[in-house]
Amino acid sequence: MRVERYIAFVDLCGFTGYVDAEGDEQGVRVLHEFRVLIREVASDHGVRVAKWLGDGAMFVSTEPGPLLGMVLDLDDRVAAAPELTLPLRVGVAGGLVILFEGDDYIGKAVNLAARLCDAAAPNEILAESALVPHLADSMQSAPAGDLALAGFLATIPVVRLGARARQTG
Repeated sequence: MRVERYIAFVDLCGFTGYVDAEGDEQGVRVLHEFRVLIREVASDHGVRVAKWLGDGAMFVSTEPGPLLGMVLDLDDRVAAAPELTLPLRVGVAGGLVILFEGDDYIGKAVNLAARLCDAAAPNEILAESALVPHLADSMQSAPAGDLALAGFLATIPVVRLGARARQTG
């Protein structure tokens, strides 16, 4: 079954090195705080946490606006949280995907959001440029160019969102 969904992947940058330096118990504390914050922010925006990915998460929304607002809010909240000293990186995409076995999503938008997260620098939100018309007036974006991403035959037009977009745009 194909459905239109908007997908975001988030990742705490440097978590493996942090755990190596600070120990497993401190890593668990940071991860717990991160997940509490994720649940709160996702709930505030009506976005679903589709799955946990260790020090990251995958989000799904039926509308682009709430998802875009959620990732921008999450980015701000992570940066302001004293117990979360690791930077966040985010990738966002949308389109038709396959709803697989009732609780998983497969398709280009999922793969694209994951690859954009992988390509994002610490403190960076990358989104496919097709999402720009869905940004609220208060949201900032700046072109990031056409990126060659693993697994994609053609380059993908990408934008930066949030504070990083204001700095580079």
